[in-house]
Amino acid sequence: MKNLPKIELHHHIEGAAPPSFIRDLAKRKSVDISKVFDESGGYAFTDFWHFLQVYEAATSVLQTPQDYHDLTLAVLQAGAEHGVIYTESFISPDFCGGGDVDAWRDYLAAIEAAANTATRDFGAQMRCIVTPVRHFGPDKARASALCAAETVGEFVVGLGMGGDEKAGKPADFAYAFDMAREAGLHLTAHAGEWGGPASVRAVIDDLRVERVGHGVRAIEDPALVDDLAERGIVLEVCPGSNVALGVYQTWADHPISKLMERGVKVTVSTDDPPFFHTTMTAEYENLARHQDWGGSEFATVNAVAVDAAFCDAETKDALRQKLEGAYD
Repeated sequence: MKNLPKIELHHHIEGAAPPSFIRDLAKRKSVDISKVFDESGGYAFTDFWHFLQVYEAATSVLQTPQDYHDLTLAVLQAGAEHGVIYTESFISPDFCGGGDVDAWRDYLAAIEAAANTATRDFGAQMRCIVTPVRHFGPDKARASALCAAETVGEFVVGLGMGGDEKAGKPADFAYAFDMAREAGLHLTAHAGEWGGPASVRAVIDDLRVERVGHGVRAIEDPALVDDLAERGIVLEVCPGSNVALGVYQTWADHPISKLMERGVKVTVSTDDPPFFHTTMTAEYENLARHQDWGGSEFATVNAVAVDAAFCDAETKDALRQKLEGAYD
């Protein structure tokens, strides 16, 4: 499993930071974030909302473009060790310059430089999905969307939205998504993790997204499942994250296979891998073990991921060549 080529579309750059990286950076900056870690040195949290607090505390030590350069390189190297050949990572201007366009350009340049190094050294490509944080509110989302619109190109390919699904309504963020759409960016948004199937319907109707982050609780609404399948809307599914946070109690309970059987297009990603003690290898091993997946299912989710990726056609063709025959 480890060496098989894999495509990952749902990935938070800060959430992928190895705990040792954050701990060392905090030490160098004399920032006390000891409560972020458990006794074994991993990230410590009790539920999703505590996880958001720990995430933001850990992110607080990432203060300069150089910090994000080093983080990006470390994260892409870690992914490449598990066969990840292409990643679309959520990156928020709120954490990278506070939503100021000029500051965002500096952070983005550092991140892209690291991504180029990773492509050269590890064969791991990356694209950026600019990501407003939902519980920071619509005004900050507009600032993030402006950052995205001003830097759209080969590297900045989309706008997403993460954070607390219970904060406000998707319609509150329609202006930001309309701005991004007009700038030529692709669109995705988190839903159907904590907000239930109604939240999936809301991001589709109010934000007109092409993909949905998580989206798994759509399974609770058969009409919605049929609609997702008919419209070809792709779900960025993160099974290990869902199980770790208690959305589903076990891997066997997870509905990813049922969604596939109903014709919904799904992909597999790690979300925030060190927080949830997972890797892309672990995701695949658990799907094989608990959902009886074989080469056909893994080939399908990777083919869906390439088709749904926000990158250019030339990059997609190169990825298809790397995947060809890998799961026979």
